[in-house]
Amino acid sequence: QAQLVESGGGLVQPGGSLRLSCAASGNFFPINTMGWYRQAPGKQRELVAAITSGGGTNYADFVKGRFTISRDNAENTMYLQMNSLKPEDTAVYYCNVVTPSRLLDWGQGTQVTVSS
Repeated sequence: QAQLVESGGGLVQPGGSLRLSCAASGNFFPINTMGWYRQAPGKQRELVAAITSGGGTNYADFVKGRFTISRDNAENTMYLQMNSLKPEDTAVYYCNVVTPSRLLDWGQGTQVTVSS
């Protein structure tokens, strides 16, 4: 059964860094474009970054130059390195496939709080 588990969130000061991990179970991971999403209180979930099965990447404008997405298909794991964090990056971060028709059940996500 396909499952996604996010980890690595926490409380960090503005300008700090965090590295998120997404562990996937199931054989869907290596062949799908995967993405990191986030949802802040009172806001809709939004796509932050995406990575193709071959490693091609794409980023939302608001994280370009600060976040780096990567994946390890052999380990069914995806990462999000977040640098120069801002208070507006505070949200619950999730991973999932990018193709809407292939979206899996959302995991619990991992909370990222950027505050002094």
